[in-house]
Amino acid sequence: MTSLELRHVNKNYGAYHALRGIDLSVEQGEFIVMVGPSGCGKSTLLKSIAGLESISSGQILINGRDVSKAEPGDRGIAMVFQSYALYPHMTVAENMGFGLRMAKHPKAEIDAAVMRAAKILRITDQLEKRPKQLSGGQRQRVAIGRAITRSPDVFLFDEPLSNLDAALRTQMRVELSGLHAELGATMVYVTHDQIEAMTMASRIVVLNRGVIEQVGSPLELYRNPDNLFVAGFLGAPRMNFFPVTVDDVSGGRVTVSAPGLAPIAVELATGASAQRGTTLTLGIRPENIAVQEDAASPDVTISGRVRLVEHLGRETILYVDAGELQCVSSESGTGNITVQVGHVAGIDADAPISLRIDPREVYLFSAKDERTITVRKPILDK
Repeated sequence: MTSLELRHVNKNYGAYHALRGIDLSVEQGEFIVMVGPSGCGKSTLLKSIAGLESISSGQILINGRDVSKAEPGDRGIAMVFQSYALYPHMTVAENMGFGLRMAKHPKAEIDAAVMRAAKILRITDQLEKRPKQLSGGQRQRVAIGRAITRSPDVFLFDEPLSNLDAALRTQMRVELSGLHAELGATMVYVTHDQIEAMTMASRIVVLNRGVIEQVGSPLELYRNPDNLFVAGFLGAPRMNFFPVTVDDVSGGRVTVSAPGLAPIAVELATGASAQRGTTLTLGIRPENIAVQEDAASPDVTISGRVRLVEHLGRETILYVDAGELQCVSSESGTGNITVQVGHVAGIDADAPISLRIDPREVYLFSAKDERTITVRKPILDK
C-alpha cells in the first residue's frame, strides 16, 4: 500500500525554482531518508509534505487522499523538528499530550496514549519533569513521543539529531531504528549526515538543486550510483575522481589512462559506449585502492608520495601526491589521492608509495552528462 505519493511537485519562490517536478512513492512502513547538499530542497520538500509550505503545482497524497491544499493538522502527519519545540512551562506528559488535548480527545485516551509512548521511549520516570530538567537526548525523546501519541499516518523528521553530541547521536540512531521496527510506521527523515542515511534508511532519496538524482537502498546507491553527483555525495572519505583519456574500446571494455595513471581496462554497461581519444571521469573509492609493496610489480597503477597519514584506530587514511595525476575531488582539498586501508604501521609522511586499483571497482562517468557508463557492481541484500 502506498502511504505517501508525490506527483510532479514544484515549488517556486518568485523566480527561484526550489523543487522541480518531484515524483516519489513511499510504501507503507518504509523509512525514507532524504539527503543532499545545503540548498538542495530536502527541507523544503519535507515542509511541503507537512503543509508548512504550499506547493506551486503537483499533488501530495497520503494514503491515497490528496492533501495538497489541506491544513497541516488535517494531513495525518506528525513532525519532529531539530529544535525540539517543547513548551517550557509544561511537564513532559503535558507536552506529549498537547496535540490530543488541542483536538479535544478525552482525558483517559490522552493519558493512555502518553503512557504508551513513554513506555516505548523509556521515559515513564520523566513524565512529571519539565524540559529544562532534561538532557538533550531526553528532550528529543519527548518530541518524538509527542508525535507518537497522535498515531499519524506518516512521521516526518527534520534533522532531529543535529543538536546532539556524537555519542548521543549514535544512541538515538539505534533507538529511532528500533522505534521504526516496533511501530511499523512510515517515516520520512531529512538529514545531512551520511551515516544516519546509510544506517537507518529503507531507501535513500538523493536531492540536488531541487531534483531527485536517485532513489534506492543504501547499498544500491553506494555500489551503483547513477551519476557522478551521487557517487561523490555518498561515501566518507569521498570517491576519488580523475580525468582520463579513452585509449581503446573493444569487446565491451574500455581502456583508459592519464599521466601518472597506468592503463586500466573497465567493463562497460550494456548499451553504453565510449569513443577513442575522448575524455571521461574515472572514480574509485578510497577503500578500493590498495598499497602495493613491490614497487616494480606490473600491478602498480599509481606511484606517488605520502603527504599525510591519519591513524584512526581500526583504519588509516593516506593522502598521496601522485604528481601529474590530480584528484579533482580531493578530500583534503589539495588534489591528493585519498586511500583508506586497514590499521597499518610503517607508512610515514613523505615516503614513496605504490598503489594498485582493482579494475572491477572502477566507475567511469560520461563527460557529456556525468552518467555512469560502467557495468553494475554486485551488492549484498540489506
